[in-house]
Amino acid sequence: MKTRKIAAVVITMVATLVLLSASLVAAESDGRKTFDMLKGLEGKWSGKSLQGEVVEVTFRSTAGGSALMSEIHGHGPENMITMFNMDGDHLLMTHYCGVGNQPRMKVVSADAKSVSFEFMDGTNMGPGDPHMQHVTFSQPDADHHVEEWVLTGPGVEKKEIFTLERVK
Repeated sequence: MKTRKIAAVVITMVATLVLLSASLVAAESDGRKTFDMLKGLEGKWSGKSLQGEVVEVTFRSTAGGSALMSEIHGHGPENMITMFNMDGDHLLMTHYCGVGNQPRMKVVSADAKSVSFEFMDGTNMGPGDPHMQHVTFSQPDADHHVEEWVLTGPGVEKKEIFTLERVK
């Protein structure tokens, strides 16, 4: 009788470990799939901002494929850089912003055609400083993508949308 109870406990523990392992693999593959989807943006993009300003964005893989760099040209006085990287099974991004801070964001939703990031923490910012709070990258097809950025601060919420086409 005691042997059966022990066997039942062991079987339950093994089943629980198998289920936990499967969920960790699924989470890892979701983060990796999203990172790979963003890597599909590699290349040069050109388009317009909401104000009709010309914007150019370049994506390139770097650091042996462990990071993806996006550089926004022509929006404001200086270029802005965004770095994407995996942290274990989570996809993160750091935005080196024209306002002088570096918000880090984590994925809050993703599917085959879009990914949304939300502010997690940042450097060079004090309480209430304006910073990028949210960004969504959408890619309806291989030659078009849209970036929706939201800057927040005391009494400020500014949305900027870049509608871009792949430069061939």
